[in-house]
Amino acid sequence: MSTPSRPLFLEALPEPTPNPPQPSARSDQESGRALARSSPTDDKALLERVLARDQTAMAEIFDRYSGMVFSIAMRVVKDAAQAEDVMQDVFFQVWQNPRAFVSDRGSLGAWLAVVGRNRAIDAIRRRKPSDPVEDVVLPSATNVAAEVEHRTMLERVRSAMNNLPPEQRESVELAFFEGMTHAEIAQKKGEPLGTVKTRIRTALMSVRKAVKA
Repeated sequence: MSTPSRPLFLEALPEPTPNPPQPSARSDQESGRALARSSPTDDKALLERVLARDQTAMAEIFDRYSGMVFSIAMRVVKDAAQAEDVMQDVFFQVWQNPRAFVSDRGSLGAWLAVVGRNRAIDAIRRRKPSDPVEDVVLPSATNVAAEVEHRTMLERVRSAMNNLPPEQRESVELAFFEGMTHAEIAQKKGEPLGTVKTRIRTALMSVRKAVKA
């Protein structure tokens, strides 16, 4: 499988880390971390910089979302080279017209996912104009956007959990993943019940704050 590369107008810029994996080579965990780092406010600030023709901001958007767009295009066109062409086209559109994204309608990631899906469908039509697109099993635009939103939220929660102090993370995991009551956790850890309740409440507040950021 070929490896997607940055658009030509971004190739001269340094990569974000030494010898990083390109989008198709990223693991789901790495792509998830990129989504977890994103936020509507952060994406909006990046797009404002793209409006000012800041290629570094455009490169950051590409590095954050290109793996996702490539993956969605692959699900439609079933061809790595064509999926890369679709991906390049999507991000060139962002560079040319960043105002096309309207933040009130959802996140940048979800919008890019839908644009990538639609461009991939167009690619199928160009490749085999005689074949009806309806014969190809396609993810719906609504499902693609919802999938990205859901995945982004899960990754933010996971990232927030990983950043909790160990004692808070352990208490939350015992309560929500193992189904233990606060009293059972207190008994298991040999700690006062009030301490456990405060620890879990503080942890949940931290997670909510991180997810909404």
